Amino acid sequence: MISINRRGALGLLGATAGTLILPRMAFSQAKRPSITIAVQKITNNNSLDVYHEQSNVGERIFYPNLWEGLILRDWMGNQGPVPGLATEWKRIDDKTLELKLRQGVKFHNGDEMTAEDVAFSFSKERVFGNTEPAGGKTIFEADHKPATAKELPATVPGVGRRLWPALAGIEIVDKYTVRLHNTTPDVTLEGRLYSGGSQITNRRAWDEAASFTEWSRKPITTGPYMVGEYKPDVSLTLIAFDEYWGGRPPLEQIRFVEVPEVASRVNGLLSGEYDFACDLPPDQIAAVQAAPGYEVQNSTIWNHRVSVFNTQNPILANPLVRRAMTHAIDRQAIIDALWAGKTVVPAGMQFESFRNSDMFIDGWSPPAYDPNLAKDLLKQANYKGDAIPYRLLNNYYTNQTANGQIMVEMWKQVGLNVEIEMKENWAQIHDPQGIKGVRDWSAGNSINDPITPMVVQFGPNGEVQQKKDWTNAEMNKLAVVMETSTDRALRKKAIARMLDIAEREDPVYQVLHQNAVFTGMKSSLKWKAAPAFAMDFRATNWSI
Repeated sequence: MISINRRGALGLLGATAGTLILPRMAFSQAKRPSITIAVQKITNNNSLDVYHEQSNVGERIFYPNLWEGLILRDWMGNQGPVPGLATEWKRIDDKTLELKLRQGVKFHNGDEMTAEDVAFSFSKERVFGNTEPAGGKTIFEADHKPATAKELPATVPGVGRRLWPALAGIEIVDKYTVRLHNTTPDVTLEGRLYSGGSQITNRRAWDEAASFTEWSRKPITTGPYMVGEYKPDVSLTLIAFDEYWGGRPPLEQIRFVEVPEVASRVNGLLSGEYDFACDLPPDQIAAVQAAPGYEVQNSTIWNHRVSVFNTQNPILANPLVRRAMTHAIDRQAIIDALWAGKTVVPAGMQFESFRNSDMFIDGWSPPAYDPNLAKDLLKQANYKGDAIPYRLLNNYYTNQTANGQIMVEMWKQVGLNVEIEMKENWAQIHDPQGIKGVRDWSAGNSINDPITPMVVQFGPNGEVQQKKDWTNAEMNKLAVVMETSTDRALRKKAIARMLDIAEREDPVYQVLHQNAVFTGMKSSLKWKAAPAFAMDFRATNWSI
């Protein structure tokens, strides 16, 4: 990891006159409102660190209210890049990106953000541990167990290399200019900067923290809200940070409350206990909308629901069995039964936004619903009806339990014996003890390139391979092509082959449907839901 200090050499003083800077709002003496949001889960790891908590629920509380990156995602628009803690950026070459930092940005502890904080935010101490840039090599949790309370959790270096497989380091050009150096060409550098995990933290706060846990439960960032109180598994209170560079936040505080049961979230919303209720299933929409003064906002998002197979299971080690499972599922019937037609079956692990760069594989679709083919594949596999475990959470995902029960019945119709094992949390889902089989997951498009989710989630350092659920040598070689090639035709050929491997030839997952979010709220609040899990409570998305 390089760390180059070349202060003052270029005499650059940050943002140019034409740079977009959001105006600061005049400070009003009126008391700002506070809101309470009922969520199914706050975080999975009891951590507020963007590398340690890579999840849908984390996205909801992290962005854009708490954590910010050099480049921001346009959460309320097309999900593309907009200036953030960097006001402008340019390519030096295929491996190097130069960024001018926004001047005068304050951290929650009052420190000014400088190039030192940016370099630290992408350092070995903060992210990568003792790993080196090396595409195609899987980094396992067991090899990175912390020896002290201050060291990184075992999963973080692997997540770091999942998101930044070839990052060499950040060069400090001057106080407000940095250069990002990659060891290989990468057409997705800008996208990686606005995806989850590349946000900036304060160096001094890290140094002063007694342990990683202490730091991660109250990270010092630059967002419009800062951590007031965090009670793991209970609540998280964010409070307004009035020195925010983008203007005074419109809310005094945002309180997220963990309410696992859908009925309790709905009842609390309609009784006035909560201002928002998240993750509502479609069958609850009518009840909320029928109540005076309430509404439901919903949309499909850049995220697909999937099932993942574990090939350490001796039955699922045979790809014929996994192929049979994919052909036994009637995806449209599930949408009709559980989603009231409010979502769709996507073209495999693809997103329509890939068309913008001509990286969408036309004509591709998930394995067709074909029970007869499924039965034939099981016969070829000599499957004898042995039980396949299905580790299932209780509605972590909307309609998850009902979806799982329907799939078990569909599998039963073709002769598959899949048995549900209810689990309480993700640690139990991933527990290497016992026999694994099938589990639920979701896969998102965070970089607006086929590298996500195909490489980021299913490649050599994707969670699936790091958890030893599945691996494929050809897939990993193609992942390196996707990470390093600048030839669009070659990359498109690689992603087409990866789809063939991951969905049909040696299935690692089966795509079920595009994810959709449904948020119940008080109509008087004049707030709009983003087409994402994230909830934007900045001044630009709140009408007092």
